[in-house]
Amino acid sequence: MEAVLNEIRTQLQLLTGNTAERIEKIQQSGSDRVYFRIYHANGTTIATYNQHLKENQTFLYFSRHFKKAGLPVPEIYGQNAAGDLYFQEDFGPDSLLNCLERDGHNDYVYRLFQKSLQQLARVQVLGDRDLDYNQCITAKVFGKQAIISDLLYFKYYFLDTLQIPYDKQALLDDFDALSNYLTHTQYKFFMFRDFQSRNILVKNDGVYFIDYQGGMKGAPQYDVASLLWQAKAELSEEWKNKLLDYYMDCLDPLLELPVDRTTFISQYNGYVLIRLLQVLGAYGFRGLFERKAHFLSSIPLAMRNLRFFIQNKRVGIVTPEFDRLLHLIISDEVISRFEPIQATEETPLRIEVNSFSYKKGIPTDNSDNGGGFVFDMRGILNPGRLPEFKFLTGKDKPVIDFLEQQTKMNTFLNSVWDIIDVNVESYLQRGFENLQINFGCTGGQHRSVYAAEQTARHLRNKYKLKVSVQHRNENNWLKSDL
Repeated sequence: MEAVLNEIRTQLQLLTGNTAERIEKIQQSGSDRVYFRIYHANGTTIATYNQHLKENQTFLYFSRHFKKAGLPVPEIYGQNAAGDLYFQEDFGPDSLLNCLERDGHNDYVYRLFQKSLQQLARVQVLGDRDLDYNQCITAKVFGKQAIISDLLYFKYYFLDTLQIPYDKQALLDDFDALSNYLTHTQYKFFMFRDFQSRNILVKNDGVYFIDYQGGMKGAPQYDVASLLWQAKAELSEEWKNKLLDYYMDCLDPLLELPVDRTTFISQYNGYVLIRLLQVLGAYGFRGLFERKAHFLSSIPLAMRNLRFFIQNKRVGIVTPEFDRLLHLIISDEVISRFEPIQATEETPLRIEVNSFSYKKGIPTDNSDNGGGFVFDMRGILNPGRLPEFKFLTGKDKPVIDFLEQQTKMNTFLNSVWDIIDVNVESYLQRGFENLQINFGCTGGQHRSVYAAEQTARHLRNKYKLKVSVQHRNENNWLKSDL
């Protein structure tokens, strides 16, 4: 990663004339792209490192095409010769989802959703004009094969993990029928493919779009469904209906004839279903196979979203075996498999998480039952050996960035959490009262401190547990005299 950071510094100077004063890695979500925010005298710039060169070229082409059409996308400053690093305009850290989580479902956030849908219609229709779809990463059109691909993605990475018996040929026949039905839509324009609130940035009350490199020509309903039915957003039925009407109002002036709303909504419901299933497939892959905690915790939300849709909406085609399976999937019994047990005020379990220095010895568990876990962090590269981190701790952002960007800390902790979660869930069910978790390193100041803080956060978020954190070697931390 140090080589990438050096390349960022060099290319920023060559492309923009700016000198990087500080570089921060931005937290990744589902993709393999790595984003950095670069601070310099003239503000900030985003650098993206991605070894998928075709994906990079597609994003750069789409961005320049949309920018030329006056659409709300970032300006591209350039890329390196290898094609695995490019630089773009920074719209800041606030996404539409951030605004929703911070401000709630209020009038201001509702207006941001309206602005997003208004700009979506413009990008879909105006961005489609003269766009070279040969630049797409894979398929040029979201047609039958792409729809079936989404359905199979759901089947392999989610449905099959549930081990529910089904008639394979009947299900494939239903997939074929549904994809045929959805292929024959009235309109096809540019389709983002992943138009959701994380990919909409908010700056000075305006909205801007990112992460559209997976786009292709397709039905406009798909993107609207992606935004309004995003599980994490938890939009009310009233908001969904009103915002769908607002989107069609925005689309009308961009077309030769007004939208046939009855047909549009019927097909929209079909694309809502496809999107909900595609998301479950993605959560299954990232969560069940790659064991990424964020995606695992999102599965119950997505399943409840699917349940509401199946119970309240209708797609204009009958698919018997598929319908049967969908009703099984949304049962309480299946959803409960993915929902961790939650602590309450009456829960007796108290968890103590410690960081410590091996020079001072492993902490003693003074609870009645004893036991617990001890994890050795000394296999992780020690930031304390570097002069710039010597007087900092695992709670300071520069150290956090170093551990997350340049070590295997995230891999280590994901494995740790897989282990301790087994005991935590068992202890919650059996009424145990105490569990101690210890992280040790050489000085008890950097690696173990970070691991203890992040583990406490994980347990609070996932199980709503009361967790205390103690840094046993805090009195001996190295501190600057300045």
